[in-house]
Amino acid sequence: MTSPAPSNQIFEVNPYDDHPSLSQTEADVLWEYAKLSQHIKDLVAQTRRLSETPDETMLKRLRVLERKMGLVLTLFKASVWGVVNEQTYAASTHTDSMGDATITR
Repeated sequence: MTSPAPSNQIFEVNPYDDHPSLSQTEADVLWEYAKLSQHIKDLVAQTRRLSETPDETMLKRLRVLERKMGLVLTLFKASVWGVVNEQTYAASTHTDSMGDATITR
């Protein structure tokens, strides 16, 4: 049995190519499994790295976005408050002018 190739060479060299008990198809299938296994190991390592230390550039960008969203929310609340006040003022002036319905000659 041949020893497995180092993980960085698994994508270049088929470690099962010269195995006497395997057909070429079996060797190719095992090689694909070995490459898939290496991809999963790389993915796990990358995921661990990202979960252990936060991405500082992403955090900075998210903080800027958070500030902008806070500003947008404040402006939205102010505009809604302004519209509500205008409607209240318009309704109160409309009822004041309609309050005295006396006809004068």
